[in-house]
Amino acid sequence: MRRRPLRHRQFQRVLAVAALATAVALPVLLLSVGGGVAQHELAALASSGYQVSVSAAGLHGIADAHRLTRAIDRLPNVGAASPILSEAVDAVTAGGSFVPVLAEGVIPSAFAATEGSTERALFPPNLALGDPADVVHFANGSYAGTASNELLISSPLANAHGLRAGMQLALASTPNASAAVAYNITGIFGVPPTLLGPTAAFAVVLPLSNLQVMIGSARGGTNGSLLLDEADTVQVGLLPAVASDPATIRAVASSIGALVPYYGVSSQLEEANSIRAAQGVLNGFYLALSSVGLVVGLVFLTLVLVRKVETERPVIGVQRAIGVPARLIAGSMAREGLVLALSGVICGVALGVVLVAILARFAAGSVATVASDAVFDPATLALLGLSILGLAALSSLLPTRLALRLSIPEVLR
Repeated sequence: MRRRPLRHRQFQRVLAVAALATAVALPVLLLSVGGGVAQHELAALASSGYQVSVSAAGLHGIADAHRLTRAIDRLPNVGAASPILSEAVDAVTAGGSFVPVLAEGVIPSAFAATEGSTERALFPPNLALGDPADVVHFANGSYAGTASNELLISSPLANAHGLRAGMQLALASTPNASAAVAYNITGIFGVPPTLLGPTAAFAVVLPLSNLQVMIGSARGGTNGSLLLDEADTVQVGLLPAVASDPATIRAVASSIGALVPYYGVSSQLEEANSIRAAQGVLNGFYLALSSVGLVVGLVFLTLVLVRKVETERPVIGVQRAIGVPARLIAGSMAREGLVLALSGVICGVALGVVLVAILARFAAGSVATVASDAVFDPATLALLGLSILGLAALSSLLPTRLALRLSIPEVLR
C-alpha cells in the first residue's frame, strides 16, 4: 500500500526538479549570451587602435577634415588623428559590369597608426596608397595636385571577380563607365567577422582626397569656390605610453571638444561605460523575463512540500507529541526544499550550457555567432543559484507553518 504513495512522491519531486531546471535554463542562456555580446564589444574597444573619436550629424558632417586632423595632431599626448570617409560607389570590372562597393577614404599613415590589433592582422603591413600624408593631391585644399590612383581591395571582392595586386579596377560615383577612374590594385585586405550584422564584404580603401573628389565632398559652391573637405569620423590614437590612462584620455577628449564644440567627441571610456550600463539594464530585463518561469517552479516546489506535510501527518504528529523541537521540523522542510532546488539549479545550468552549445553549433547566421561568444560567468551563475536557493528556503515556510499547526490529538486519533 505504501509503494504507490512513495512512487507518487518521487514523481512529484522529479517534476519539481524539472520545473526548476527549465526555469533556470532560460536566465542562464540569456545572461551568458548577453554577457558574451557585451564582453565582445568591450574587447573590441580595448583592442582598437584609437581612444577618442570625433563625429558630426548629417551626411559626411565633418568639414575641413585635413586642417582639423593637423590641429588634433598638435595636441599633447596625441599620436595620430585619422579622418575616415565612407561612401558606396561602383566598381567597374574588366567585363564592364558595375559592382557596388563600400569605399573608405583614409590618410594612409594616420590610418595605419590607428589600426587596432584586428585590423593589423587583416591589412598589409605597408598601405601602398601613394602619398602617405595625402597632402600632394590635397594641395592645401585646392585638390589640384597629382592624385595617387592606388587602392586596396577586400579579399571577397578579389575572389569574386578574379582580381589581384598589379591589376586595375575602375571606380565611379555613378553607374557611368565614362566617368570611372582607373586605380592600380596595390594590395588585398581581409574582412573581419562581425557579431550583430552583415559585413560590407565588397570594400576598397583609397586616399581620402581621391574619394572626396569622386563623390563631390572636396569642394562645392559656385565653380568649386567653397572648401568642403568632408569626412565622417576622425579617430584619434594617443601615444602608447598614455593610451590606457583614463585621465589622459579624458583630457585629450576635452581638448578636442574645445577645438570642435559643435561636433560629437566620445572616448572609448564613455563607450565602455555605456556598454556596461546597458548590460546591467539587459540583465535586469533578462531576470524579469525569466521570473515567470522561476515563480512557477518555486510554486511547484512549495506544493510538493505541502504534499509532503499531508502524507506525513502521522509522523509529524508523533514527532511533536514526543517533544521534537519545532526548529528541527522546520529544518527538515527547508532541507527538503533546498535539496530539490539545488538539483534544479544544477540541471538548469547544465541545460542552459547545452542549449547555448547547440545554438552555436547548429543555428544559422548571427544567432550562431552570438551563441559562440557566450560567456558563462561563474560569479553570475553562482549569484543566480544562491538567489534561487534562498527563495526555495522561503518557500518552505508555508509547509513548515502547516506542519506546526497540525492538531496532535486529531493526527494521532
